Amino acid sequence: MSVTMTKADGVTVLTLTSDTQSVLPPICQILKGLCYSPVCCSVSQLLKRVQGTSQSVLGTLQIMIGLLNIGLGAILCNAGSGSWWQMDETKFPFWMGGLFILFGIVSIVSEKCPSPCLVILNVILNLSGVAFAIAAIVLYSINIANIGLWWMCRNNDYEYRYNQHTTTSTTPSPDQTKCLEAKAMILMLLRSINAVLIVLSVLELCVVISSAVLGIKTLGRIEKREKNKSPEDPGLYKPLLEEVTSNPAA
Repeated sequence: MSVTMTKADGVTVLTLTSDTQSVLPPICQILKGLCYSPVCCSVSQLLKRVQGTSQSVLGTLQIMIGLLNIGLGAILCNAGSGSWWQMDETKFPFWMGGLFILFGIVSIVSEKCPSPCLVILNVILNLSGVAFAIAAIVLYSINIANIGLWWMCRNNDYEYRYNQHTTTSTTPSPDQTKCLEAKAMILMLLRSINAVLIVLSVLELCVVISSAVLGIKTLGRIEKREKNKSPEDPGLYKPLLEEVTSNPAA
């Protein structure tokens, strides 16, 4: 399927030529034609100038957040009772970290090779990233409330419960005291890691919102400039559009 575009008197005409030999349904052919057409995928110098360099910074932050999610999530998942059962089953720190890295890569590519298709894709991915970031905040908040090292100092716990029903109290042995101190330290460490993941998820939420807003503003500025410039301006449509005429010699 080939895609051509012409503009005249404020009217834009998209012409899609379907492939009768293709086994794909028409909607898939349309999407394939748009994705491979120079109208949507050609690099635009105007987009590059308008967009600036903010997307690379935001994309780098998202990649770092994704890597930290994977690394710190691996520590929690391998720490025994340091992870909630839902984290152990779904492994959400790993695939969420992978998604954050993907969002960051697309943001960087949309700045280095700006095209309408990439900018729109970047906006869509970052808008979906808002939902993933909120989900990460909720899941890590639930996990921090369910962290517990119940298997540590079990004998001491039994003696403590027993002493609750007796009038006499016994002094914990030195080994039990050391065990309780180690348990408190490990719990503090695991909760601190979980708190860092919550902060990273909040930061990811801010980054994806900023990236999406920046992409929407960029598209709005491009549309505004297209309206303000005359159709005869040869530098306006050259990077993006190719006029197709019936007469090659014209």
